[in-house]
Amino acid sequence: MSWIFLIIAGMMEWGWPIGLKFAWRQDGFYVWPLLGAGASMALSGFFLLLAQRTIPVGTAYAIWTGIGAIGAFVLGILILGEPAKAMRFASLVLIVVGMVGLKITS
Repeated sequence: MSWIFLIIAGMMEWGWPIGLKFAWRQDGFYVWPLLGAGASMALSGFFLLLAQRTIPVGTAYAIWTGIGAIGAFVLGILILGEPAKAMRFASLVLIVVGMVGLKITS
């Protein structure tokens, strides 16, 4: 169950950078995306807390941030129109390889 909590925690990490991006735009400040970002942060931390009961802290933290980075990367491309260059994807593969290595060795 801890690994499921860790995956949920990592997925909750996707909400706060996207929420912050939408909270402050050229046409003004928007409170709802900021509140969504805060809720996402709180839920992410809560599920990370649950996951760390049985998963080593270093492994949990690295995988949590990796899931968050992957999600923010993909959402940035899909929602925000960020560049989808080959070298960015190659770098993302390195993150995934590191996460798999940590899972296998924990």
